Amino acid sequence: MLTAFLACVMLSFGVGATSAWAEGEALQGTLTSNGAPVAGVKIKAFTQDGAPVGEATSDEQGKWSIPVPGAGSYKIDLDQSTLPSGVTVTNGRPSLTPSVADGQARNVLFPLGGGSGGAATGDQNQPAPSAPSEWDRIANLFYSGIHFSLIIALAALGISLIFGTTGLTNFAHGELVTFGALITFLFNVTIGLPLVLSGLVAVAVGAAMGYVQDRAFWGWLRKRRTNLVTMMIISIGLSLAVRYLFLYFFGGDSRAFAEYNSQPGEKYGPFLIAPKNLVADAIAITVLVAVSAALLMTRLGKATRAVADNPALAAASGINVDRIIRLVWTIGGGLAALSGVLLGVYQNVSFQMGFQILLLIFAAVTLGGFGTAWGALLGSLVIGLFIQFSTYWIPSELKNVSALAALILILLFRPQGILGRRTRIG
Repeated sequence: MLTAFLACVMLSFGVGATSAWAEGEALQGTLTSNGAPVAGVKIKAFTQDGAPVGEATSDEQGKWSIPVPGAGSYKIDLDQSTLPSGVTVTNGRPSLTPSVADGQARNVLFPLGGGSGGAATGDQNQPAPSAPSEWDRIANLFYSGIHFSLIIALAALGISLIFGTTGLTNFAHGELVTFGALITFLFNVTIGLPLVLSGLVAVAVGAAMGYVQDRAFWGWLRKRRTNLVTMMIISIGLSLAVRYLFLYFFGGDSRAFAEYNSQPGEKYGPFLIAPKNLVADAIAITVLVAVSAALLMTRLGKATRAVADNPALAAASGINVDRIIRLVWTIGGGLAALSGVLLGVYQNVSFQMGFQILLLIFAAVTLGGFGTAWGALLGSLVIGLFIQFSTYWIPSELKNVSALAALILILLFRPQGILGRRTRIG
């Protein structure tokens, strides 16, 4: 039923009609400065061994694309001498090393600023921008860690509430994150609505999807007294089915929203932050504080905590346990969808974006303590900071390893998680 519903939604909005810039593996991007496209800029791509792969020149819309021979890591250089007079790479990194997955057209961002865009002038005497200092780099890693933590925390809070009230370890939660991003993409790119309005619609649809899941599927399994291990295995199968449904209709390419996809950063002291990220942070913090406050201060929040502590005693006290669980699924679906919207703004949209951060979401929930809302928030903060700071010493491709190493190290000394409660076995 769930997969059929998703298929109907995607077909009705014409996901398959959206095409990528390039077929197969490719590197691509859009160059803009102060909102105006930058044309005539040369981009060159190389293998990790330094062998040339290809080159491209940005067109009148600032777009460029370089096909690559297959999946892997590549080195890509922006020729600064071809930038218009006064335009620079604002983060001081004209060379990047992106990784391309099978069938992916990877979007590469070079933030430009300082000029009005337009065609290149070919000024060979243009001074190259100075590289950021070590302090600036540390400050930006700290901020990016906080930003990524907030995105993870939204999804982690939802999955923690679901586990706390039902005991289910839901491996399909990552697909709810992807679902939120894809619905936003459909309304923003295919239909043409503003991104903010599209995001609000996606959160509402994600919350409705959480409600539908529990009412038509998980609630039915609970009534049949299906054990939690079986339900966990079912969630794995559901995750695979929905993920490949996304791949079938959306495709394997990584795509950007129609707005805010190439926004240059602005300096705030030692921090270089894109304004869209500050807005996303404010939204995430507001939602997290609101949900946490509701859990502490409202009757429904107290009933939710009662169900999480002891469902049988809560039912005996007159609490409608099924209604509370359905509410938790609704909130969890909305939080996951919002996480997908913000993640899509941060790193573009792909069919497996939720699956790619699912392990980090579980790590955050486990680290903080399964079933505790505050633990999910604290665990997300630790995971996000470890991920970003690790790139100071190790390649970015290995950054998730540091977070999982931190998880193992902390659990060795505190198996119940940072804020979890000890449980007696046997």
